[in-house]
Amino acid sequence: MTPTRIDTVEGLAAPVGPFSHAVVANGFVYTSGQLPVDASGTAPDTFAAQLTRALDNLRAVLEAAGSSLGHVVKVNGYLTDPEQLDTYNRVYREVFGDALPARTTVGVSLWGVALEIDCVAVVAEEAEGRRPGRGGGEPRG
Repeated sequence: MTPTRIDTVEGLAAPVGPFSHAVVANGFVYTSGQLPVDASGTAPDTFAAQLTRALDNLRAVLEAAGSSLGHVVKVNGYLTDPEQLDTYNRVYREVFGDALPARTTVGVSLWGVALEIDCVAVVAEEAEGRRPGRGGGEPRG
């Protein structure tokens, strides 16, 4: 199976380096790190709003790749300040609810942003036992 590269996503800025927003391979979507900025490069003021923006960007990438936040199996979060963790956990729980994916969260130094987040998700059709092109949708509850 040849990997499918997701290089452009409506509403998101183009990647800032030589990489794709995501790659789909063997029934999984592997996303690049998403920053808390809109298409113009502007970030919200508060950390909670920045995390929400980064997760919205992640959602857009996943949807462009045929998946969704409901199909995420692994998340990697990169935070610049340990004091952000409580807010990160609260917003993360609001987004993922009780269907929590596996997760790694580490403290790092980033280039002018407070966080970055990436994930691995199952392609929606694969999650529901369908072949791509035969319908999609959210996971069954």
